[in-house]
Parts: sequence; structure tokens; C-alpha cells
Amino acid sequence: MLLFELVILLACILVGARIGGIGLGIVSGLGLVFYVFVLGMPPGQPPAVVLGMILAVITALALMEAAGGLDFLVMTAEKLLRKNPQRITFVAPFVTYLLIFAAGTQHVIYSLLPVIAEVSRKAGVRPERPLSISVIAAQQGLIASPISAVSVALVGVLAGLEVSLPQILMVTIPSSLVGVLLGTLSVAWRGPSLAEDAEYQARLASGDELYAQAPATAAPNAALAGPGGWGSCTVFLLAVGMIVAMGIFPELRPVYETSADGSPVRIGMASAIMIVMLAAAGLIALLFRASPATAVAGALMRSGVVAVISILGVSWLGSSFFASNEEQIVDAIADVIESAPYLFALGLFVLSILLFSQAATIVILAPVGVALGLPAHLLLGLYPAVNGNFFLPTYGTVLAAVSFDQTGTTRIGKYVLNHSFMRPGLVATSAATITALALSQLVLG
Repeated sequence: MLLFELVILLACILVGARIGGIGLGIVSGLGLVFYVFVLGMPPGQPPAVVLGMILAVITALALMEAAGGLDFLVMTAEKLLRKNPQRITFVAPFVTYLLIFAAGTQHVIYSLLPVIAEVSRKAGVRPERPLSISVIAAQQGLIASPISAVSVALVGVLAGLEVSLPQILMVTIPSSLVGVLLGTLSVAWRGPSLAEDAEYQARLASGDELYAQAPATAAPNAALAGPGGWGSCTVFLLAVGMIVAMGIFPELRPVYETSADGSPVRIGMASAIMIVMLAAAGLIALLFRASPATAVAGALMRSGVVAVISILGVSWLGSSFFASNEEQIVDAIADVIESAPYLFALGLFVLSILLFSQAATIVILAPVGVALGLPAHLLLGLYPAVNGNFFLPTYGTVLAAVSFDQTGTTRIGKYVLNHSFMRPGLVATSAATITALALSQLVLG
């Protein structure tokens, strides 16, 4: 029966991921119906706290987007890129990393990719170099950002092991930056220059103006430099800083009751994150007249709702499967994990390839790691392995980078897996994981 239930779980994940969008969540609902009403399995618990934190963060981001703050961030990043055209391969990934780190979502990279392609082409730099590592840098910035969905999910899981947000950031930020640096070096001199690239020269020789001209990018909006742009961005970043400060200094979180032994009981970090982010959204709406209707209709809110529905369905399905078979699962893999605990990293990597979601992967697998008794420093150290969604060239940011490069240097290879993102992705993910393992031992060991 265990094998049959596992087949249903994997089938729902594969079919849902293939449908895309909210498909992962709604197909998982079909699996839940089969589990609960046909097989008589008890339903697991949906990750209510994690979903609440994601919704609160997305709400603040959506209001910031409606006020122009997200465009202000992108405009600032674009200025940095255009100031250093010859160094675009080294500048672009770190600008992208900082942008995603501040925004907490990879969504904003779509506005940056055409700029990277245009600047590199005009500078005579092979666009494949900065584009490929920038896509990977976005994934690294996501796992390091304290307000991304995947970080929120990790905080929720590790809270039971008494691992704080500052401790997580002390590991994820340096390790992800090491990953970006080594990933950049792996492609910095990759392939011939544009002047020597046969594919690009053939396109130029064809006389097609599409290849002779840079892809069009929207002109920066001067209004974004006003209060709505920089003001909403400032409020949001201050809210992020406040959350980090409350993690570093727990005494900043108010005491709402006293425990039986007389010790103070402070508000938890999950509740603090939700309260601060909702308050930030309210301030942005009131101070900068950000339209709630525009926020709800915006791209960030749509992507957030997709994430919530997907995580709700697949994590509920996964928790139902695990809760009903916990003893068998733990007994079956405990010896393997105990003898080779680093195989857990492979599980994170492979599942993220299937789900195309780091957050959903953490929600499903991290509790399994806790149940298996993996120490907190190992769970945190292996966390960067969750960045496997570059492996198959079907992820949105990967496809966007390929399409924006009109020179043809950024490509999906003849054998599919030999694409432009494989080398920097494997180098960055491996380097970040190895570095995180060393740092987590120092921070939590």
C-alpha cells in the first residue's frame, strides 16, 4: 500500500508541475480526495503559519509594486548595469542578487534580463556569460532573502529546532554570495567573443534588423524617483530590517504572557513577520496612495497566489502521505540517511527540479529531515541544494534569458541538458552548499 500511495503522490507532483501555474495545488487536491475519501487515510496538516507569512509578505510587496517601489528598484539596478558595460559579466549577477534579495521574489528579473542582454551586446561581451549567471544569481538571492517564500518556509521548519532568523542569514547570505562568485568565474571567459561567434556573425550577415538592433527596453519613468517609488521601497526595506532586528534581539518582541515557571513568553517570529509586513502594506497604501485594487491585480500578487495555492495543495498532500506512513518511511530511510546524511541534499535538488519551487520543496522535505533526526546545522547547511530548478531548461527565467538574447549565444543545447545555465548552476549550487555546511557548523555546531 505504501508504494501505491507513493505513486499517487509522485503522479500528482509530475502532472501538476507539467500543467504549471496553480496546477500543482489543484492536482494535489485530487490526490487528497483519493487519499482521504477512497483509501481512508487521515488528512495531514496544511502549513497554515507558513502560508500566512507568505501572504503577508506578498501583500506588502504587491502594495510596494502598486506604488512604484518595485519599478524604482529595477530602475536603480538598470543604472548600475549601464555604468559598467565592459564589466557586465561581473556586475550583472551581483546586481541581480541584490535586487532579488531586496524584493524577495524572482519576478523582478524579467525586467532586468533585456537590459543585461542589450548592454552586453553593445559592449561586445558575449551575452551568454552575464545572462546565464544572472539567472542563477537570482536563485541564490532568493534563498538568502529573509522575506522570500522559501526562507519563510525554512524559518517555520527550523523554529522547532530553536534556529533563529539571524542564524539562518549568517549562513545563507555568505554561502550564496560564494556560490554567485564562483558561478561567475565559471562563465566569465566562456565561449568566443561576439566578434568571433559564428552564429552571431551569420545572423548579422543575414541582414535581419532584429539582430542588428538591441532589444527594446522601456525608458525609465521619471515619476518613479518621486515619493511613491523611493518612499514605498524605503518603507518595505525598513520593515525587512525591523524583522531582522527582532530576530537578532528577541527583547524587541513584546511579551504577551508569563509561562507557568514565571519566564516571559514573547511573540513568535512567524507572528512578528506577519504583523510587520501587513503594517508595512498599510503604511504604503496610506502614505503613498497605493491602490489596493492595483496591488491585487498586479503580477506580484498573482505570482504570490499561485505560490500559496501550490504550496497548500502539495504540502497538504505530502504531509498526509508522510503522517500516514511515518514509521515505515523513517524505518526505511533512516539507516541510509544516518550513514550518508548528505544524500538529503540530493533529495532537495531533485525535488526542486520536479516542483520548480524552492518553497514547496522545503515545505515537503524539511519536515521529513526533522523527523529523521537530522541535526539543525545539517538541515541548514544542505539548504542551498534546493536550487535545482535550472537543471531542466523549462523554468521561466531560463526561457526568458534565452529569448532576450538575440545574438543566439544563450541557448538550449542539442541534447537539452547541455544548455547555457548548467555549468554556472551546478558550480554555484555546489559551492553554496559546501560553504553553508561549513558555516552552519560554526554557527550552530
